[in-house]
Amino acid sequence: MKRLSVLFIMLVLASWGAMAQDAFKEGVDYELVVPPQPTSEPGKIEVMEFFWYGCPHCLDFEPHLNTWLGQKPKDVLFIRQPAVFNEQWAAHARAYFVAETLGLADKLHADFYSAIQTKRQDPKRAPLISEEEQLKFFTGHGVSEDDFRKAYHSFAVDTKMRQAQTMGPGYGVTGTPTVVVNGKYRLTGHLAKTYPNLIAILNFLIDKERAAVKAKH
Repeated sequence: MKRLSVLFIMLVLASWGAMAQDAFKEGVDYELVVPPQPTSEPGKIEVMEFFWYGCPHCLDFEPHLNTWLGQKPKDVLFIRQPAVFNEQWAAHARAYFVAETLGLADKLHADFYSAIQTKRQDPKRAPLISEEEQLKFFTGHGVSEDDFRKAYHSFAVDTKMRQAQTMGPGYGVTGTPTVVVNGKYRLTGHLAKTYPNLIAILNFLIDKERAAVKAKH
């Protein structure tokens, strides 16, 4: 009797594992990145979010993403990547890279969204486009004008801007928010339908990558 009980439990677990593997489908719930893109830190499962501060969908996704970040596994590396599709997106990408160069990206991330979407005065024009508008924002957050100007015109920021121009096409990104797992899998709100479901697919793909790494060893 005990042997039959153990066998039953094993069959249930095997069935559950098979169901978990089939929970989400390629081409239905997520897409492949073709060709796969290199990741930045070997030994980590990379999760990259392509975003734009002027995107209302990105703002709606933030609470779900922040909850996930609070529970992020230690073997996962999270990277924010501003998407660049035109001059306005490029201006906001530069603002993020300036903050990153100054070591303030995490601190100012929510404030960028607030300034560009929640508190914008002119509905026809997104704020923080010009250097002077960004200067006012950064000095309002305790950054000196000299430090801002140096970062804004720095080689590091210029390099990241050039990279950002090509990263979107390389990952097959056509809109935001888009999340890429380990340079291989692309997730969008359009495919996921809801942001909680996007997070569920994200976790599914992280587990898939983790299992693939274990299988190699």
